Amino acid sequence: MSTIALVTGGNRGIGLATALRLRESGYQVVVGSRSGEAPDGLDTVRLDVSSPESINAAFDDIESRFGTVGLLVANAGITRDGLLMRMSDEDIDDVLQTNLAGSIRLARRALKGMIRARAGRIIFVGSVVGLLGSGGQVNYAAAKAGLVGAARSLAREVGSRGITVNVIAPGFVETDMTAELDDAVRAGILGGIPLGRYAQPAEIADTVDFLASASYITGAVIPVDGGLGMGH
Repeated sequence: MSTIALVTGGNRGIGLATALRLRESGYQVVVGSRSGEAPDGLDTVRLDVSSPESINAAFDDIESRFGTVGLLVANAGITRDGLLMRMSDEDIDDVLQTNLAGSIRLARRALKGMIRARAGRIIFVGSVVGLLGSGGQVNYAAAKAGLVGAARSLAREVGSRGITVNVIAPGFVETDMTAELDDAVRAGILGGIPLGRYAQPAEIADTVDFLASASYITGAVIPVDGGLGMGH
């Protein structure tokens, strides 16, 4: 029987590429999105990761339709960029609730089935800015840095149950979000990337697929950033 994989934010960008790659690799993939919709014939569930009630309802739905989630890819995230002096409380709270607290709550709910099965994979999608830093992204960088501490602590808690917990730290990826940057900003970013290009979403998906099958890697932060963050 195929392992059931839940990919949050899986209706576009990195999440969609990951969902499609995992499906190709034989997983029973369920995409979580706020709309409850996803392209390419993927199975979906309505899921707002900033809401604990929505997380519990989504897992109940998945378990009733498909079974226990064996692979969680916590990818959903938002940005509310701006200089901290001008950042509202709502900008801070929304990003931390969605990107950090939401991922922790997803992991907590997923563990119910994984601990019973004595097996599981949890993958948090972080960011190069979580450890490198990025001006104008104090809230976002703090949330992504928090995922590292959460993953490593959880890896120590559940390793004896056959469950691994890791973080992927993408750099700049060709998505709708980065397409909105103006040419000068894009050129400045590219100047700091040794490989001289943005990543493709499929390259992040490749790393998720690898970690999903890796049985002796846990508590790791895997950079997929073209060398941008080396040394951080």
